[in-house]
Amino acid sequence: MSALHLTLASASPRRRDLLARLGIEPDAVQPADIDETPLKAERPRDYALRMGLEKAAAIEASGFVLAGDTVVAAGRRILPKTETEGEARNCLELLSGRRHTVLSSVVLRSPDGTTRSGLQESTVRFKVLSREEVNAYIAGDEWRGKAGGYAIQGSAEGLIQWIKGSHSGIMGLPLYETRALLKAAGFVIG
Repeated sequence: MSALHLTLASASPRRRDLLARLGIEPDAVQPADIDETPLKAERPRDYALRMGLEKAAAIEASGFVLAGDTVVAAGRRILPKTETEGEARNCLELLSGRRHTVLSSVVLRSPDGTTRSGLQESTVRFKVLSREEVNAYIAGDEWRGKAGGYAIQGSAEGLIQWIKGSHSGIMGLPLYETRALLKAAGFVIG
């Protein structure tokens, strides 16, 4: 197997789509099976980076391994990857009319075992959401499995007043940081 073989440690179709924007198609997709429970009193930045590092370490593959994690935080509170309508509703109601932080880690393990990492931080502000807007968003089902209960690449984008940071990072893979890590490791990008 070539040293330029790239394994993406994520089942996220968004991360694959984002990598394609850099002209990269992973040779393999192998989601990491790790415990994603935050540690007691763990800060969101530390959690996001730890998740990316643990996902990269969990993959047994030759060549490069690219992993990452996206965390939505309201202050020091880490919001869940929502699995129920109730969780999604709670997140949207909490985020309504206020700023929150989206932290996206990206971790690259090189064939020689060297690990490089980056963390991109964005700030997002939702408009004040009416009950009808929350209900409509929940009904659309875009929230399922999404950190903080929303996907910026979907209809939630119409509810966001502004962002400061990386749109691709909020989606799940900060492309500037990803490209920089790959180039620094000697991965050839077209």
